[in-house]
Amino acid sequence: MRLGTKSGSSEALNNTVRKHPPIGLALGGGVARGWAHIGAIRALIEAGIKPDIIAGTSIGALVGAAFITGKLDIIEDWARSLNKRKMLSYMDIRWGGSGLMRGERLAKVLRYYFGDIKIEDLDQKFAAVACDLRTGYEVWLQTGPLIPALRASYALPGAFEPVKIDGRHMIDGALVNPVPVSTCRALGAHIVIAVSLNGDAFGPIGSSHDMNFDDDEDSMDPFELAGQSLNKLRPDRLLLKSLLGGTKDTSGSPKLGAVMMGTLNIVMDRISRSRLAGDPPDVFVAPRIGHIGMTEFTKAPELIERGYRAMQHEIPLIQSVIDVLSQLPSGES
Repeated sequence: MRLGTKSGSSEALNNTVRKHPPIGLALGGGVARGWAHIGAIRALIEAGIKPDIIAGTSIGALVGAAFITGKLDIIEDWARSLNKRKMLSYMDIRWGGSGLMRGERLAKVLRYYFGDIKIEDLDQKFAAVACDLRTGYEVWLQTGPLIPALRASYALPGAFEPVKIDGRHMIDGALVNPVPVSTCRALGAHIVIAVSLNGDAFGPIGSSHDMNFDDDEDSMDPFELAGQSLNKLRPDRLLLKSLLGGTKDTSGSPKLGAVMMGTLNIVMDRISRSRLAGDPPDVFVAPRIGHIGMTEFTKAPELIERGYRAMQHEIPLIQSVIDVLSQLPSGES
C-alpha cells in the first residue's frame, strides 16, 4: 500500500500550505537506498509541507525531479515493481567503453516517464549535482533537458559512462557533494531539510544474501552449466552476479560490486561529515537503512517505509523551525 498522500493531490496540498520562509530539500546520493527519499517526501506531503527548492545528488536528483514533475506516484510504482529479471533487462553492457553500462536502456525508461522536460520550465527551483570529470569541480545543473542532467548526476564511475553536457564529461555528484545542503542555500532556501542515506554507515556495502538468481519467482539460473551451452552465459548476467550476487568470492576476498559500493560508501560518508559540519541543515533526516545494500534496488518497499518513518519522526521539529522563522522579519530568516 502506498504511504501518505499521493503527489497528484497538489490542489489539496496547496490549500494546506501556509506562508513560510523558502524551504529547501536536499536529497542525498546512495544508489538503491535512494528509494527511501520517496517515503520521506510522502511524509512531508502528508504534513502539508511543500519544499520550494529541491537539490538532489545522484538518485536523490531522480526522486526529486519525480516529485517536482508530479511523477512521484509513477516512479514509486516502478521502483516497487523492480525484480531481478527487470534489472537484467536494463543492463546494456559496453565492453571496452568508459563504463560497464551505456545507460541507454534506463534512460529510455526515464524519457518515457519524464518526456522532454527542461529544468528551467519546472514549477520549482531544482538542481541536479554532478562532478566535472576533468576538473573535479562540483556542477549544479539548473538548465537544459532534465534527463541528461539526471543521468550525469547518477553516472557512477565504473558502472555508467560519463555524460557529456556543454562539452564537459560529468560523473556522479556524490563524489563531491553527497547531501547538497549548500546547493539549497545558494538557491535561496532559508530552511534546509536534508535527507542522508548514509546516516548509519557502515552497513552492508554490496547486497544481502538473498540476491540470487535461482529462485522460483523469476525461474532463471543463468549460471547453471550442466546441460546448457556457453552462449546462454550472457555477459550482462555474469556482470550482475558479480555486482549483486554476494559480497565475497570463494577465497573470501571482496567481489567487484562490494569493492565499488564500499568505496563509494566511504567517500560519501567522509565528504558528508566534512561538508555538513561546515554547513549543517536545519533538520537532518537519516533513515535507518545501513543494513540494506547499496545495490539492492528490489528493496524499495522497505526503503520507502523507512524513509517515511524517519521523516515523520522529524515533522514536529520541521514545523517548529518553520513557525520560529516565519515570525522573524524577512531579512532575518
